[in-house]
Amino acid sequence: MSNLFVLFNVKLRKQQPPQRENNRIGNPALNIFIRHKHTDNHLSNHLLQLCLYLGRRDFVDHVEHVDPIVWIQLACAFHYGREDLDVIGVSFRKDIWIKRIQMHPFEGTKPPNTPMQDALLKKVGDQGHPFTFDIPVHLPCSVSLQPAPEDAGKPCGVDYEVKAYIANEEDETDEKVVKKDTCRLIIRKIQYAPSELAAGPKTDLNKQFITADKPIHVEASMEKELYYHGDPIPIKVKVNNETSKVVKKIKISIHQITDVLLYSADKYHKCVLNEEFADQINANSTFEKEYRVTPLLASNKEKRGLALDGKLKDEDTNLASSTILLPNMDKQIQGLVVSYKIRVTLIMGGGLLGSLTLSDITAELPLILMSPKPAGLI
Repeated sequence: MSNLFVLFNVKLRKQQPPQRENNRIGNPALNIFIRHKHTDNHLSNHLLQLCLYLGRRDFVDHVEHVDPIVWIQLACAFHYGREDLDVIGVSFRKDIWIKRIQMHPFEGTKPPNTPMQDALLKKVGDQGHPFTFDIPVHLPCSVSLQPAPEDAGKPCGVDYEVKAYIANEEDETDEKVVKKDTCRLIIRKIQYAPSELAAGPKTDLNKQFITADKPIHVEASMEKELYYHGDPIPIKVKVNNETSKVVKKIKISIHQITDVLLYSADKYHKCVLNEEFADQINANSTFEKEYRVTPLLASNKEKRGLALDGKLKDEDTNLASSTILLPNMDKQIQGLVVSYKIRVTLIMGGGLLGSLTLSDITAELPLILMSPKPAGLI
């Protein structure tokens, strides 16, 4: 479980009500301070504040109906279309998980406060109301598909939203809540690289040509399978060319594969790096070299449908981290599943019959791209 600690404080704004001692004008609005345990250092060192203005704080039970109630909701949702189409009754949002807590008037037993909540309560006073959300581990991480420059609205992807709102029904989840009675804040669920790394992958490939008696052998390997965003990735290539053919050059490419699982069986293949090296391998010779390549979002800004890690407002982000699934985890609930692979391709030169008798040779390696765990994060 990941815990989302929240504290809100109900205060008032002038709306021309009758003057009463317990409904004085000048009290501030509803404030929500949020801190997520599994965010980066930037979020951990800052408090995020939401404001929601209420006309009163007395909610009266009239027997026949109940006065508006304040709710806090955390929702994980998958967006896969244009928001402006919602006005014509076409919804492109699927809620993966929702948790609601009635905060005013509060019902049930309150859990013990965290040290952070106690510190906030000292600042906001008696009208502060702390609460905690537990985020299940099986929920997907925040990820979005990069829109085209001309696209408008929220991009396709998975996000998490904290919402405070006023409801008129006591327990009606389908009630339509107007925007003026709502405030929202997007948060992120992210994964960091595990501390224990698996051994690096290796692939061997033999290619037999029609006009050659012996094959060409290719071996591609990496020291480890997992690398951090922005770090160079070393790839070792060995070639034993026992043929009479010539390798003109070597190409290394990295491909991002995104499976869209919730609303269709779409699969996006995006090449995020493509580099060619003018290393010629002559006939009946051997070759060995280590190449270093670095896939970056900065080189792929115009590619629509590229998966990115979720971001907050105008913060910079990076290529989406590889999706790490627990054993027996339901992939369908993940929304978007991201993986990477490296291709090492030998570009062959033409023989006596030209390229009709030859074809390029490609070896593939799996790759995991993730962010390192910040120092001091538990």
